[in-house]
Amino acid sequence: MQAMIFAAGLGTRLKDETADKPKALVEVGGKPLLQHAIEKLTTEGATRIVVNVHHFAPQVIDFINSKKWDVPVLISDESEKLLETGGGLKFAQHLFSPNEPILIYNVDILSNLNLQDVFAEHTQSKAIATLVVRQRETQRYFKFDSELNLVGWINKKTGETKISRPENFQEATEMAFSGIHIVEPEIFDFMPEEDRFSIVQFYLELAKTKNIKGYFDNSDLWMDVGKPTQLEEARRLFE
Repeated sequence: MQAMIFAAGLGTRLKDETADKPKALVEVGGKPLLQHAIEKLTTEGATRIVVNVHHFAPQVIDFINSKKWDVPVLISDESEKLLETGGGLKFAQHLFSPNEPILIYNVDILSNLNLQDVFAEHTQSKAIATLVVRQRETQRYFKFDSELNLVGWINKKTGETKISRPENFQEATEMAFSGIHIVEPEIFDFMPEEDRFSIVQFYLELAKTKNIKGYFDNSDLWMDVGKPTQLEEARRLFE
């Protein structure tokens, strides 16, 4: 399994923490979030990890180079231009093997989800992408039909909807994205020409013609520590 950690974000929600360092190096339990993510992916069987960098990129690169990791950790340097999630994956294409899926993991996620289970289900489904989702309170939800196919998206606050498969949209199950997903290498063939785009919007467009599945995660630990309240909660939990 090869993996990518999205670590290029500006960390604006953690402005008190990220004034002089990137979100990836914010610590929980005496360990930077990036280290938590790399160790999680390595333990779960990743044999190559790509990390994209932008905000305070030299700090992240220095940190990666200062450690002896169990697997190769490669840098996708977006210092010149932040490419968003879809553009970041597209830019890193040359760092991946073209013959195996890529597991993508947000650097600000702490989870005890068994990623091998997700990988196995993704492989069995033959989907071009599998999105890990949970039942939790948020404003924006993916919608999945009874076969776990992605059929659309809704913003509960604004009422905005994006419909990929209208025939199944209304009765579909609403689930919140967990920032963990798996894609097949062929997904690069369908990416837009522009270099900067959202992977969520790309998935919703691609789901009109391709099989994108949801993996409903019921594990007992999932935290988005890019939010100040959850960061403090995580620090208490990992003391």
